[in-house]
Amino acid sequence: MQPIAIFRHAPSEGPGYFADFLTQRARPWELIAIDTGVMPPRSPDGYAGLVFMGGPMSVNDALDWIEPTLHLIRQAVAADIPVLGHCLGGQLIAKAMGGVIGPNPVKEIGWGAAQVLDTPEARHWFGDTQVFQAFHWHGETFSLPPGAVRILESAYCANQAYVLGKHLGMQCHVEMTRSMIEQWCEVGAEEVAAASASPGVQSPTRMLAQAETLLTPLNRVAEGLYARWLEGVTT
Repeated sequence: MQPIAIFRHAPSEGPGYFADFLTQRARPWELIAIDTGVMPPRSPDGYAGLVFMGGPMSVNDALDWIEPTLHLIRQAVAADIPVLGHCLGGQLIAKAMGGVIGPNPVKEIGWGAAQVLDTPEARHWFGDTQVFQAFHWHGETFSLPPGAVRILESAYCANQAYVLGKHLGMQCHVEMTRSMIEQWCEVGAEEVAAASASPGVQSPTRMLAQAETLLTPLNRVAEGLYARWLEGVTT
């Protein structure tokens, strides 16, 4: 069984609940730690799927790993190898496939409702879920790449998730664990303070307090999405 490659772009933004999901199903996975200087592989050959996590950088930054990553994504899509993106990862997939990344009208940090669109594509991925509390941490967002279908939105960001066949890109974070939220609140304290006037930004105290009741339901939503994505993994 070929492993699923998970790309980490920052030490604090690992696979989180997604790793738990794969481990529980005995699916092999391999962490590719871009944040340590490792470059993306030249080809997706040998991997059953590619998963891209978040990061504080912009997809538009002149970083040496971004263009190779975009090329890798295009190769995977052409080879029918499923790709999955979380926040920065969703932006990488969108840009690779022809979308544009730019500022979101409002910075989103913390918990916020995400509305599932009433379309066949959205129902295919979310089932009966109509709305859920997602976790957010972004100042930029993506336009939909050609052929993609929007399946999720929030009050402050119209494009919260899209699908392109078996491929899924998300602006929000569904992979969160308690320890990740704690670490992000610590690492991102200055960013939160600077953006505290934004209506889409919560305080660390509020984020952690709401995690007590919102994290388990988010894990359930993530499990459904990951299970649907995994159906496209054929090796």
